[in-house]
Amino acid sequence: MLGHIAKRPLAEEKNRVDEVDEYWEPAESVTAELKIKRSRFVGHSALCKNGEDVRAFLGLVEAEHRNATHNCWAYCLSDPETENCSDDGEPSGTAGKPILCVIRQSGMVNLMVVVTRYFGGIKLGVRGLIEAYGQAAGDVLAKTKRVLRIRSRRLVICLPYCIIGDIIRLLEIYGTSDVPLWKYSAEVEVVAEIKLSSVSQVTVVLHELQARSLVFSWSWFS
Repeated sequence: MLGHIAKRPLAEEKNRVDEVDEYWEPAESVTAELKIKRSRFVGHSALCKNGEDVRAFLGLVEAEHRNATHNCWAYCLSDPETENCSDDGEPSGTAGKPILCVIRQSGMVNLMVVVTRYFGGIKLGVRGLIEAYGQAAGDVLAKTKRVLRIRSRRLVICLPYCIIGDIIRLLEIYGTSDVPLWKYSAEVEVVAEIKLSSVSQVTVVLHELQARSLVFSWSWFS
């Protein structure tokens, strides 16, 4: 019944979709500290999914370290894709950009790093500052555990028993690793998570199946 799907190179399709839908984000908030030529650098990392989270986390760090010389920061969000950074009074490009560079190299998104500096009386120079802030960000991210996430959308399908096998195959191709929830009565209902990049493909298939009376009903949930 789903022969047009079965003929597709499934492994290739799944790899392409995974590259779009899978992403890493921090699993916890972490701090790490180091000293360079009497200056004290404290790195802080946290999960931040939007501008409100960013402002809240920065506010917490600034309140905790209100006597610090600088609270420099950078973040990278996934939805929408957004990144930004700040030198917070350090020479331009010596703090925020090195922190952001380390965030990019980590492969994580929805991540903010704030590096607090307590000046120790010895100037580090431009190169020294770049290296110090980069090292501080690197140290805190080295301690930060990460977790794999999948962008998905929930789908509910009501179907007859005769097409269960075909729907299982559809979910294997386009679904996430979450186990679908099946309910059996006079008809079958399944609730499953579909990778976000596959929503349009699955919608086309379900329209075709419903037009042929092989699916009773279906709907997407946010």
